[in-house]
Amino acid sequence: MAAKIKTKDKVIVLTGRDKGKTGEVLKVFPKENRAVVQGVNVVKKHQRASARSQGGIIEMEAPINVSNLAHVDPKDGKPTRVGFKVLEDGRKVRVAKRSGEVIDL
Repeated sequence: MAAKIKTKDKVIVLTGRDKGKTGEVLKVFPKENRAVVQGVNVVKKHQRASARSQGGIIEMEAPINVSNLAHVDPKDGKPTRVGFKVLEDGRKVRVAKRSGEVIDL
């Protein structure tokens, strides 16, 4: 199955404590069905000091389930589902179901 959410996509959170927040996808874990989104699901992690880094409490984004995310429509900025379309030049691109705009650059 083709991936609907990829790195550098703009997404909005549908459920959970960060509902309504938008951000850019930093990393995707397809086998675990999760993604890391900038500024969403921020957790505090206690890190031990090592030769490379200083210890302390750091804030980082934790992975969030892909089912709780939706693409942001390029036209109006609201959540949308994703479909696929084959262009005249033979490329298969992702399109927003809400407006029909092409999501792929």
